[in-house]
Amino acid sequence: MKAVVVDPSKTGRLAIQMVDRPMPLPFEAVVKVAAISLNRGEVRRSLTAEAGWRPGWDFAGTIEQAAADGSGFPVGTRVVGMLPSGAWAEQIAAPTHAIAELPSFVSFAQAATLPVAGLTALLALEKGGSVLGRSVLITGASGGVGHFACQLARYAGARLVVAQVRRSDLVEFVKVAGAHQVVVGDDPSPAEQYGFYDVVLDSVGGQTLPGALNLLAVDGTCVTFGATAGSEVTLNVSRFYGKGGLNFYGFILFHELKAQPAALGLQRLVKLLDEGHLRPHIALEAPWTEVDTVAQQLTQRQFIGKAVLHLE
Repeated sequence: MKAVVVDPSKTGRLAIQMVDRPMPLPFEAVVKVAAISLNRGEVRRSLTAEAGWRPGWDFAGTIEQAAADGSGFPVGTRVVGMLPSGAWAEQIAAPTHAIAELPSFVSFAQAATLPVAGLTALLALEKGGSVLGRSVLITGASGGVGHFACQLARYAGARLVVAQVRRSDLVEFVKVAGAHQVVVGDDPSPAEQYGFYDVVLDSVGGQTLPGALNLLAVDGTCVTFGATAGSEVTLNVSRFYGKGGLNFYGFILFHELKAQPAALGLQRLVKLLDEGHLRPHIALEAPWTEVDTVAQQLTQRQFIGKAVLHLE
C-alpha cells in the first residue's frame, strides 16, 4: 500500500511511497483512510526525522477489518481517529480506544480536522474547570486549536471570550468563531481593559506568555501548549504567586490521553459538529499527492485554518 514517508530528497521532505500493509493487534481495527489533516507539530518533526519515518496524527475513513477482540465498530463504519504517527496512509491499524463513529451528515474532511486540534482545545479548556459564567483569554486564537477553543468556550457558557491575534486581518475570523473581544499584536496586555481572566489558553509563548499570566484573575489557571513565538520567557515570579491561587499547567495532548481515551473526547466533538455547535475552518483541500507542497505552505503560514488532504 501507499503511505506518506520522510524523503530527504524532497523539498518539504515528504513523499508517498510503498510500505507494508498494517498488521493489527487484537485491539486494533484496520481503517481505509479517506481524509487526513495536517498539524504543524508533525510537519515540523518531519523536517528533522530520519528517512522513512511516517508522520500523521489525524485521519477519517471506514472500518475495513474489525478488531479481533470484539471491541470497537463493525466493518463499514465511518470513523475518525488519531495515531501517534503513521496515519497518513491508505490503510492503518488503529486502537479502538482512539476512534469514534461518524454520523452520516459529518464529512470525512470535517472529521479529519478534529482529533489533535479539537481534542487539545477541549481538554485544555477543561484543565481550567467549568467556564460557565467565567472569563477566558485565548492567545494565538486564529490557529487550529485557538479557533476551536473560541467556539468551545463560547458554547460552554463563558461570559467573556477574548482572543489575541497577531494581525488585524484576523479579527473578524476569530469573532465569527465566538470571541466577544479581540486584541491585536504580540502583547496581550490591552485585554486588561475587559478585566482579568479565570482561564488563559496560551500557544504562543515568547513575550506573549508573561503578559497573559499577568492577566490571570485570583485562583485563575493558565494552560500552555505551544511556543510559536519562542520557548524562553521571563516571568515575574513574585507577581505570579502574589496574586493568590494561580495555576500554570503544561499541556501535551498525548500525555493527557493516557488518562482518558481519545475516543471519548472525539465522540463529544463529533456530536457538537453534527449539531452545528462546532464548525471547522478548512482553508485548503487537495489530493494527498500534494502533501509535500501543502506541508510547506502550512509551515510558512500561507493560509489560516486547517488543511485537509483526500485519499479518494
